[in-house]
Amino acid sequence: MSGARRVFEMGSAIGYSTLWLARAVGPKGVVYYTDGDPANARRAEAYLRRARLLDRVRLLSGDALELLKSTEGEFDLIFNDVNKHQYPAVFRLAVPRVRLGGLFITDNVLWYGRSARATVKGDNDTAAIKKFNRLVCRSPRLCTTIIPLRDGLAVCQRIR
Repeated sequence: MSGARRVFEMGSAIGYSTLWLARAVGPKGVVYYTDGDPANARRAEAYLRRARLLDRVRLLSGDALELLKSTEGEFDLIFNDVNKHQYPAVFRLAVPRVRLGGLFITDNVLWYGRSARATVKGDNDTAAIKKFNRLVCRSPRLCTTIIPLRDGLAVCQRIR
């Protein structure tokens, strides 16, 4: 729908969303898969090969933030599903890498309803998600909508 052809996925696990993103970018598009667990990358590779989509995917293993730093260029879409305590760092790193009009999408922003609680004493993941939600909602560079589907999805369009 957005016409994305260059996608960076942060925290791809076994490649479920990678598969759908690879279908969406079409035969001339590319999806950068990232996951810190090499076993996940091997499983994702097998699934993508079986789906005949491996030629559209660049499999990268390691820390997603470092991999984004080392991958050149802008992206039409960045999908974020890394460790939750990293969400504020992802915001700072990813938003400038999304092209104007492109999408920055993040999973788990409702975090089982915990992100709506006033206090989150001792829960670093929830605190990080709350901070991330404030960052995307207050950013003058983004138009943000939080969709209450499953555990919450932040869909942000880069407007500046």
